[in-house]
Amino acid sequence: MIQYLLSHKLVRYAFIGGFSTLIHITGASLYIYLITPSLLQSNILGFLLAYTFSYTIQSKFVFESQLSQAKAIKYFIVQVIALLIAIFLSDILDSFNTYIKTIIVALLLPLVTFFVHKFWTFR
Repeated sequence: MIQYLLSHKLVRYAFIGGFSTLIHITGASLYIYLITPSLLQSNILGFLLAYTFSYTIQSKFVFESQLSQAKAIKYFIVQVIALLIAIFLSDILDSFNTYIKTIIVALLLPLVTFFVHKFWTFR
């Protein structure tokens, strides 16, 4: 069953995205614990670690594409725009429960970014 699920690109994309999130959290937490309690610096580091891992692994195992500077820039652009959309959605869904907003953003954005990467970043 696991082999069947991993045969689908969207499932692999979600799995790698979840792992990238763990990398971000771990990197940011270690930075806070070992270096300085700066949320900005720790999250920049966490993002860069997660971005590097995610771009590399998504390229190879999801989109079966060679690494390139042009694709890395496109991937970065999509991820930053996704962050801005998450902030915007959180703002316009202000009347919703915080947990509902989080679920909407957490389910919607990965689907959108998957298809943007599929049809733009890695085409």
